[in-house]
Amino acid sequence: MKADNFPVKKSIALLLDPDKAKGDSLRNILKTAVKSKTDYIFAGGSLTFTSIDNLINEIRKFCSIPVILFPGNLLQLTLEADVILLLSLISGRNPELLIGNHVIAAPHLKNVREKLVSVGYILISSGKTTSVEYISQTQAIPCNKPEIAVATALAGEMLGLQMIYLEAGSGATNPVPVNLVKAVSQNISIPLAVGGGIKNAVEVEELFNSGADLIILGNGCEKNPELLTEACGIRDKFKSL
Repeated sequence: MKADNFPVKKSIALLLDPDKAKGDSLRNILKTAVKSKTDYIFAGGSLTFTSIDNLINEIRKFCSIPVILFPGNLLQLTLEADVILLLSLISGRNPELLIGNHVIAAPHLKNVREKLVSVGYILISSGKTTSVEYISQTQAIPCNKPEIAVATALAGEMLGLQMIYLEAGSGATNPVPVNLVKAVSQNISIPLAVGGGIKNAVEVEELFNSGADLIILGNGCEKNPELLTEACGIRDKFKSL
């Protein structure tokens, strides 16, 4: 898979945390992902105590779905993924997450540039402090301030980023509001991904309707494995329009 082909419009990704995705639970969710024809598997998390390479190897034992590296920190850097997301936390002002970590990672990534996708990572407040906010030491954009999110996404696109990711955060109380997603979608021309706090099929459909190109499901699938199947069914409906 070439990074130029990522992401496919109206697609679904399953986010797997290397510290949580293990054993029978990993095998079962991968079976569901294969059966529902999930487009991508994201590998990564806010904290890491387990090798990301081990997770990628386990995923590939059970399926051929493209693996996308979604690194939470430099410890999750690997060349084994099919696509590597270079996340720049443009909603915050932590210099390490804007450019510092990228400088450290660049020498390791210089020979796999065909795998790289630069992403403007934008945190949106979800009703409570999430792991991402705490670890990144940044403040999320208020969910009732779509104009700030739009300006931030536009700045990312103008700087040459290839995708915008609106993130409510792992374990978020609520997903990114649909009016905010729609506002950002209508003002940028690069792909828009949305993740965090998505708990049911209704929310998936609303986000696709609001202009999301890629929806990432994580904790919601841990609590309700059928969500992945339902989400892929909604994706197929949009693709047939």
